[in-house]
Amino acid sequence: MTVKLTPYFNMEGNAREAIEFYKQALGAEVLSIITYGEMPGMPNTFTDDLKNLVAHAKLRVGESELMFSDAPTGSTIPKGKQVTICISTDNVEKSKRFFEALRQNGHVNMPFGEEAFSPGFGDVTDKFGVTFQIYTESENES
Repeated sequence: MTVKLTPYFNMEGNAREAIEFYKQALGAEVLSIITYGEMPGMPNTFTDDLKNLVAHAKLRVGESELMFSDAPTGSTIPKGKQVTICISTDNVEKSKRFFEALRQNGHVNMPFGEEAFSPGFGDVTDKFGVTFQIYTESENES
């Protein structure tokens, strides 16, 4: 069973600009970019502005990865949420155990459950104020 911890950058509409910056500054390789308009299984109710924003991107820097997404247009990222930690596993039950452990005396930002982009995902801020995104990779993801 795989477990990875990855910094996750939450941007205010400038994720593409940040990705280009890190490509140049760190020699990052773009592994994937998906916009809100391209999200599988999502209703086509997004505004044109939101459709073009980055819903999820993954970059490789050396042996490490960075992840990015844009907040919806006009949203401000709360203090402490600009960079979070994404814990990725390849097992839904393992992901759920991490989520349940971290939520003790913390705050659930998004309940753990199946999403269009993951068979098991949740967002939680622990009792120390650190925010974690718990993400289960699909079987067809690398």
